Amino acid sequence: MIDKNFITSGRNTLIHKIRKFDLLIVNGDHEVVIVSHRGIGIYKGPVPGKRSEAKKAYQEVIDLASIEVFGEEKTLVFVQALDNKEYKIDYSKAGTKNFIRIHQDNYI
Repeated sequence: MIDKNFITSGRNTLIHKIRKFDLLIVNGDHEVVIVSHRGIGIYKGPVPGKRSEAKKAYQEVIDLASIEVFGEEKTLVFVQALDNKEYKIDYSKAGTKNFIRIHQDNYI
């Protein structure tokens, strides 16, 4: 069994587990989102093509459409980050200031 650096919850929630690894969220042709222990943002670098390359960079690529995650592209995704906040990523608002918003402060 492969140990993941995240947990899925419900139909559209990701929970970041391990501080050492950053999560790169891929959702079709939309912008790639990075989740680190400091928060969340839009990722500008190259997305690693292989799992081993991502691991060397302390990253994990999460393709939302893969069977292991949600099995389809999502319009709305919630991310519980290690900075004690829950973020809402609304892909219908990509390119605007409402693309990534704090949904809930101090979710724990």
